[in-house]
This record gives sequence, C-alpha cells and structure tokens, in this order.
Amino acid sequence: MILDPELEAAVPFFPPADLSDPLTARKHLAELAAMIPAPATAHLEVEDRTVPGDVDVPVRIYRPRGARGAIIWLHGGGFVMGDLDTEHPWATMLAENSGAAVISVGFRLAPEQPFPAAHDDVYAALAWTAEHAGELGIDPARIAIGGHSAGAGLAAAVALRARDQQGPPIAFQLLNQPVLDDRQQAWSARNFTDTPFVTHAKVAQMWQHYLGSTPATPYAAPARATDLSGLPPAYIATAEFCPNRDEDIDYALRLLQAGVPVELHQWPGTFHGSQAILSAEVSQRQSAELAAVLRRALAGDRVTGSENNSAAE
Repeated sequence: MILDPELEAAVPFFPPADLSDPLTARKHLAELAAMIPAPATAHLEVEDRTVPGDVDVPVRIYRPRGARGAIIWLHGGGFVMGDLDTEHPWATMLAENSGAAVISVGFRLAPEQPFPAAHDDVYAALAWTAEHAGELGIDPARIAIGGHSAGAGLAAAVALRARDQQGPPIAFQLLNQPVLDDRQQAWSARNFTDTPFVTHAKVAQMWQHYLGSTPATPYAAPARATDLSGLPPAYIATAEFCPNRDEDIDYALRLLQAGVPVELHQWPGTFHGSQAILSAEVSQRQSAELAAVLRRALAGDRVTGSENNSAAE
C-alpha cells in the first residue's frame, strides 16, 4: 500500500480492527471521536428531538440560518458502534459548510438490535422530516439522505425502500464509503484483507452482528438490489485501500446504467475512516467536497430527485 504520508503517520492512533466485543469497540470509537477538536456551533441552531417509530428515535438537528434543504445523516460504525455524540463533529461541519440542515439519527445498534431495527429507525426519521418540513423551515422537495460507511449503506437501503413504497421524496444520496454488500466477493474485499482500521475479518463480524440469522435482502445490503432505476441522484466516495471500495464503484456503475445521475470520487492514498484525521490535507479536501456536493445538490433549481417518488407528493 502507498498511503498518503499524513495518513500513514496516524494509523497507530486508530482503534483495533475488531468487533468481537461490541462494547469495547464502542468505547474505542468514542475515544477516537473525542480526539477530534470540538467544532464551533455559533452559526447553528442545535436541537435534540425524538422521532416516533417502532421505538422513540433520537435525532440531533443542526440548522444553519436560512437553510432550505436538509439531509438525513447517518453515522458510521459498522452497524455496531457510533451515536449522536461520536457523529457530532461531522454533522456540525457538514451543516456549517453546506448550508443545509443536518438531521443526525441515533439509530439502534447491532447485535442487540439487528436488522431491520436501524433501517426502520432511519425510515421513521425520513418520514418524520418530510411530515414536519414546514415546522423545520425546509422545503420537502429538498430532503437528501446520506452518511459514512455503514450509515451510507443504510442511506442507500432507505432510498430503495422509499422508491419501492412510494415514500417520502428523496432529492439526493450522499454516500461516503458506503457498506453495501454482505457477500464480500469483490476484488478489493478479497485482496484488502488487512488494511488499516477495516479488515476482511472486521467486515465479516459487522455483517454477522447486523444480520444475525436473517437472510440478507436489498434493504440490508443494497448491492443485492437487481433494479436501481428511479433512485435519487447520488454522490459516492471511496477510499483506495478499503475492502468495500469495489462494491461501491460497482454500485455507482450500476446506478449509471439504470439512468441515475452519479458523481463518483475515488480518493487515492486513503483508507476506510482515514477522513477522521482532520489535519491531513486529503481529509480536509474530502470533508469540503462532501459539503460542497450537498450544497450544490439542494440548491435552487438543481433539485432533480423529487420526481423519483412523485406518487408520494
């Protein structure tokens, strides 16, 4: 591997690539997130709310002044780790730099709550946002969905469900290093078995925790979907040294072949989760691009995804 030099120097600070003990893994991720400097929120209205669903779902809303669009934003952590607090720095930066309201979702975690718990929580948050758009001060035609890693996989899965069930319109998908395929047969999955932070064994543990004894469906592993037509436009970012890289690139190609507009960015020299190293120049470019893409996707007449679920309007 030829890693970006700034990222290579930071590899020792990442937690062990092991999910065999979920409680310990959550502790390690929280410690990593705590190392990130607290972002300024002076220009944001930050509010904790609860969304009704199968259970009450906690959300944290980051609302910039004058925001007209919003994104349902989902943290990473392999379906096992992460919460509203570990995602706080990223949600803050995304709201501050995109001008969109960010609705960060504290979905239920596996293995205590396997699929479809997290998926249902996210769908409930999407439906609630659409229903309360007026109260939130946002345009219901400017609601996007996205996230990091497993959160990005959840976003892609919920976009499939919203299309299939003619649910709330989704204007855009912002998918950063998404987790999409439980089968792990892509070249990168078979060859990047010991990459930093995410290894082949860790991916296998993640899917076992998330699926339990339930067979995988497209709502759990979106790469299993056979029809990707009618989905919202998407931005997909991949890390070069990541087991999930090729499943993400393949998903982007299949979206394009289904007539869905896609922007795909493969970041050389990076590894899964390396964006947490905020001091690295490449990480700064990655974070800036996510915000810029979201700003552009939800701006003015550029909103193009709402017609995909027009039956719900």
